[in-house]
Amino acid sequence: MMQIDLWKRVVIWGIVALGLFYAAPNLFYGRVEGHNDAIQAIEMQGANDALTAQAEAWPEWLPSGLVNLGLDLRGGAHLLAEVEVTDVYEARMTALWPELRDALRPERDTVGAIRRQNAEPGVLRVQIGEPSGMARALEVARGLAQPVVSLTGGATTDIVVTGEGDVLTVQLSEAEMIASDDRTVRQSLEIIRRRIDEVGTREPTIQRQGSDRILIQVPGIGSASELKEIIGTTAQLTFQPVVSRSSNPDERPGIGNEVLPSLDEEGVYYILEEAPVVTGEDLVDAQPSFDQNGRPAVTFRFGASGARRFGDYTAENIGNPFAIVLDDEVISAPVIQSHIPGGSGIITGNFTVEESTQLAVLLRAGALPAELSFLEERTIGPELGADSIEAGKIACIVAFAAVMLFMGLSYGLFGIFANIALLVNVALIFGLLSIIGGTLTLPGIAGIVLTIGMAVDANVLVFERIREELKTARGPSRAIQLGYDKALSAILDANITTFIVAVILFALGSGPVRGFAITLGLGIMTSVFTAIFVTRLLIVMWFERRRPKTLEV
Repeated sequence: MMQIDLWKRVVIWGIVALGLFYAAPNLFYGRVEGHNDAIQAIEMQGANDALTAQAEAWPEWLPSGLVNLGLDLRGGAHLLAEVEVTDVYEARMTALWPELRDALRPERDTVGAIRRQNAEPGVLRVQIGEPSGMARALEVARGLAQPVVSLTGGATTDIVVTGEGDVLTVQLSEAEMIASDDRTVRQSLEIIRRRIDEVGTREPTIQRQGSDRILIQVPGIGSASELKEIIGTTAQLTFQPVVSRSSNPDERPGIGNEVLPSLDEEGVYYILEEAPVVTGEDLVDAQPSFDQNGRPAVTFRFGASGARRFGDYTAENIGNPFAIVLDDEVISAPVIQSHIPGGSGIITGNFTVEESTQLAVLLRAGALPAELSFLEERTIGPELGADSIEAGKIACIVAFAAVMLFMGLSYGLFGIFANIALLVNVALIFGLLSIIGGTLTLPGIAGIVLTIGMAVDANVLVFERIREELKTARGPSRAIQLGYDKALSAILDANITTFIVAVILFALGSGPVRGFAITLGLGIMTSVFTAIFVTRLLIVMWFERRRPKTLEV
């Protein structure tokens, strides 16, 4: 009854060895982290002697996965940003104007001359020359409406068109505003994630909070201001026709135009058409480079549709200036010398190598659809993280010592077996966290401490049951067998219910709550494995060697 098949023993010890193998790199955290950083740097910028030496500090054949340290343990930056969703309404109306103008032009005999009027942000007002043609103008404008793309949009359209006198008014419908807000925040969330991933930070936390806010926590970054530089720039790149050039920033540009300053030429302003020919959304790639004079620049490439529009415009406007605008500043306004097919080009300016690299990252990750307002920002220094790690170590050591002392005094040799299984249990937790790339936070350490206390619970149930069976004088072998068999259901019930709670915490929680749920859930799985299989195998191996006539549990 005490037999455990050889293949089962091999599987048990194999799992233990595998867990220890993957947990081992965490004992050499600094060396392995330097190795991983060097490998990533070599992939991005090529090898050099320093990076190669750093990469060789850890053998390639050993695992290099580490338990990532969270913001509260490593230090880093914390931002709470609000997405200015109303910016999108204005951009939508600006983009709609050329489309509406082109649709009304064939109807001039009915509606007369058309002219855009000044209006509040998010509203498009167009004056028609013949008020009697308003019905036809409304019909044409409503023909531009599209169904709302959302789960709750129903049969509504994206724009509302009204007419009064000789003024046609267009604005977004309520359903489209709700859908647009959701799309804008989701898009901002994804672009922020891509921008942070591009610069190689470890395990950032990027989560939506409420309807229009985003929580960003990045461990290991120098400061909140550094993080804002990465994600705060909208990087709105547009290519716009130039109307004229001026030195007066207050000059009236006219309806449908705008005045923007030059980035390189002080005191120079450009009057541009508001509607761009192509935008950064048409880009498929952007890389740092150098121009023909060896100055830092950024090369770019459009997708098929953007390349076609770009090529058509340059073919039709040879000899005219063409402005490259980044975040409402004219980077350059070169004169189109010839047709530019293929959709490739280069952005030049007074860039440093670092600035051209960062601009390429921003363009490659995509433009933020709206501005971000930072409501909260904090920089958590590494010394605070070190204090948290030290406090976590003390908590774990105290928990270990108390539990191991209790088990040793209460159950003697069997308690020592349980303590060995407890050490294996914690190693397996770190091995699993390393394999899945999990992040350890201060609440996560609390989960491990709780697991240490719960891990011996299964052994206590088994050992107490063995004590009860010994009173029936069935012999030590039979008592051990029955102790494990009869305690199994109670062990599974207790741990399954706790595991369900951990899953619920992970699904509904965020940030620190998830960190606690992950370590608690993994700890439950490893503690059940060590209690049912590892401790039992240790007892069986001892029993096979000693063959005791009585047991002292």
